[in-house]
Amino acid sequence: MNTLLASPNLWDLGAREQALTIFDQRVVDIFFYKIEGGETDFLALRDSVIELPSSQNSDYRRALFLGTTGAGKTTALRQIMGTDPLKERFPSTSTAKTTVHETEVILREGLYSAVITFFPMEDVREHLKECVSAAVLAAYRKESDADQMRRLLTHVNQRFRFNYVLGNGSVKSSSDFDDDGDSNSDPEDSELLIRTNEVLSFALESIKILAELYGASLRTELNATDEKDQRVIDELFEEELDKRTREDERFQQVVDAVMDEIEERFTLLSNGKLQKTKVGWPLSWTWETEDRNAFISEISRFASNYAPLFGTLLTPLVNGVRVAGPFYPVWTNDKPKLVLLDGEGLGHTPRSMSTISTTLSKRIDMVDAVILVDNATQPMLAAPVAAMKELVSSGNSAKLIFAFTHFDKVSGDNLPSPSARADHVLASAENVLSAIGEDLGPFAERALRARLASSRVFLANLDQRLDIECKDDKRTATQLSKLLETIDGIVERPKPIDSRPIYDRMNLALAVERAAESFRNGWRPRLGLSGKHSTEKEHWTRIKALSRHIVVMGADHYDTLHPVADLRKELRQRLYILLQNPVGWNGPEPTDDDKQIIFDAIADDLNRRLFDLSLRRVKSERLADWRHAYDESGPRSTFRRAKLIGESIYDLAAPVPDLTPSPDRNAFLQDVATVTRESVELVGAILN
Repeated sequence: MNTLLASPNLWDLGAREQALTIFDQRVVDIFFYKIEGGETDFLALRDSVIELPSSQNSDYRRALFLGTTGAGKTTALRQIMGTDPLKERFPSTSTAKTTVHETEVILREGLYSAVITFFPMEDVREHLKECVSAAVLAAYRKESDADQMRRLLTHVNQRFRFNYVLGNGSVKSSSDFDDDGDSNSDPEDSELLIRTNEVLSFALESIKILAELYGASLRTELNATDEKDQRVIDELFEEELDKRTREDERFQQVVDAVMDEIEERFTLLSNGKLQKTKVGWPLSWTWETEDRNAFISEISRFASNYAPLFGTLLTPLVNGVRVAGPFYPVWTNDKPKLVLLDGEGLGHTPRSMSTISTTLSKRIDMVDAVILVDNATQPMLAAPVAAMKELVSSGNSAKLIFAFTHFDKVSGDNLPSPSARADHVLASAENVLSAIGEDLGPFAERALRARLASSRVFLANLDQRLDIECKDDKRTATQLSKLLETIDGIVERPKPIDSRPIYDRMNLALAVERAAESFRNGWRPRLGLSGKHSTEKEHWTRIKALSRHIVVMGADHYDTLHPVADLRKELRQRLYILLQNPVGWNGPEPTDDDKQIIFDAIADDLNRRLFDLSLRRVKSERLADWRHAYDESGPRSTFRRAKLIGESIYDLAAPVPDLTPSPDRNAFLQDVATVTRESVELVGAILN
């Protein structure tokens, strides 16, 4: 390998065959693994093992559960697939963020089958590096050993909880509760966990050495004495500390040692077939059996959040779980033909949940029904509103079904009956739907009101096995049956009538102008480039992490930072308003129902085209600028990085059209006009 690394004439992909004549094939495979390029299509990989049935060629319906973290979407899914909430605990639930991978359940006869896919090694390693960096900063700040270990094992965005895989280490934290020691939640110390604890102890000592080595000298070097500049100094200190420690060989040794322990957990698998990449990292795991109990037990290693199993789970490494088998609800004798999809819960706050990710948008596009699970005790907060806006402006409102959970917790002296409680919940939606109508136009409000009136269920006691003899449980079982009927009743949209709308390109220019302004005005305060009281500046580590994930990991977002999805959202919503206001029709003016069908057909196709446009303009065409932003270091580098992203990427990705023409503005407007015309003409409409 060292010889190959020292031979520039063999670094080109075209030299691979020549390298094979000189070196062992394993060395060549590892060296050219990333040079050969190409991202793994994990959905296709799972399809190659267990095909996902479609309504296009079968009687199956695909239903996606969508909702706020803790609203009960996974609990509702359990009820439909018939898993016992106490004995089987699959899929895992919690009031906190639990489901961070895609879950796909196919209800069918036959054996119990599974295919699990895993995050690429580079993704896991990069998140682990961010954890080590956070632990170094904690060590410099003299935080307790327990806090340093917590930062090492739990990523800040909670998607990678390495303590599930490695355990919590041998460091015991002080507790606010006297009886914490009575818990038997820790697994028995096996030989594997003993060795892992030794590795984690080594990691903690190395982290302290790095903090001591670089922390004090760097603070002195920066001469942080001026209180007015303290925040700037803190940002500079943290970034420079991160840079210097990452360049230290001891940092890499910590990451290597912990990664080895993570990979060792795959040796615990006793059943199934593990497929690996050319560099030996697990790619997928498959298994089938007729034993339900054995199946649930084995699957739990990939999907559980059960504390007594910490140190042996693989859950944080999993990006997709697909299972198939005779999973059927116990409260009915029917055997519905369903594909149930679940994923990460939506955020609670407007800041964390203003934009639906591109990944989730693709999931919405591939299903027949979207079950919006909302807590009946606090309905229609930021997350469900964002989801409704996504669905209606993308032409997918006909897929929407409302499921109000925790209905048993809705109470009050003025709510004596279930009907009164239901009316109370629905009343909360009135102002929200009116506000959406003001933002996105009357047809958006009209479509959502129609869905709320015809496609809604109220669910109680979902976290327990339903007893049909109990009145409340029987009511919930009836509502769940209604949910299944509603899903099955969603069919292809009717074809629109012959009359088609006519649009004016002048109105298109105004829509693009407002979308570009909204996109840039939304990001500038987050980058710290302008003041906006309602939007907080993002911490510099998150902005750098965004650039790192785009450049190093090929992603289009980081945590709740979604620049590609943000641009598409602004364009889609402004263009949806445009679609509702044609300058005329090429035939008799249709009824509102027929107009809705036409507008939704255009919006559905336009949404797909806007994804490609936004991805290209924000990411693909500006990777060099993203690299430049990521590479920034030294004094005021956090500001320069933010300025580069704001001005060299976002401003050029979405230039605001105005009276002064320029190549950038003209190209952006032309790009949007082209995809709009293609979608409009696809249904026979006209853009003059």
